[in-house]
Amino acid sequence: MEHFLDLRDTASKDWATILFVICLILVTITKTFFENRFNEFIRLFLNDKYLKIYKDSTNLLNWFTILLFVIQLISFTFLTQIILSYFGIVSKTDGIKFIQLFTLFSVFILSKYLIEKIIATSFSIEEFSENFNLYKVNYRALIGLLVLPITAILFYNEFSSMIFIYILIFILLTINVITYVKTLKTYQSLLIGKLFYFILYLCALEIAPYYFIYYWFTRS
Repeated sequence: MEHFLDLRDTASKDWATILFVICLILVTITKTFFENRFNEFIRLFLNDKYLKIYKDSTNLLNWFTILLFVIQLISFTFLTQIILSYFGIVSKTDGIKFIQLFTLFSVFILSKYLIEKIIATSFSIEEFSENFNLYKVNYRALIGLLVLPITAILFYNEFSSMIFIYILIFILLTINVITYVKTLKTYQSLLIGKLFYFILYLCALEIAPYYFIYYWFTRS
């Protein structure tokens, strides 16, 4: 009689469960203390009323934005680790890898933000830079919020087909491109007189960093 043994993933998923619960708690806190703002925020893809109401750059560092940024960071870290696991680069249940990716994203985003501030001041495009960052933060926070349940499903379930992963990547890239175009269209009047500096800004901080991250991941 032949015995067939199936390899099972015995790695603990408790750490991930705790993080998903923390995200749910943060969403609950955000909705409770900022109910009206949260309701407008989740309709961001349907209309730009939220952007018109909370367009002041001071909204970039208030508690509403900070709480959603933490959720976004956890959500995108999970998503990145899950995608890398489907390509056989890391294990999606590896808590150490999650901490490494989370730290990498945190340092990358904060460093990029500080460098953007310096370059924007040098090129005298501070107004555009602040509003551009606010738009990006809002849209990406909403994407992170919507992606969170998808990452939970992907984490606790195994999908043999890679088609879903490729579709998910394509959708996220498409949404990012659309949000960039909408933002540039909104602030085109500010860019006409400083188009050269904006192109340098765009290449240095919106294209090069992501290329280097892609290069680092593929080479690793």
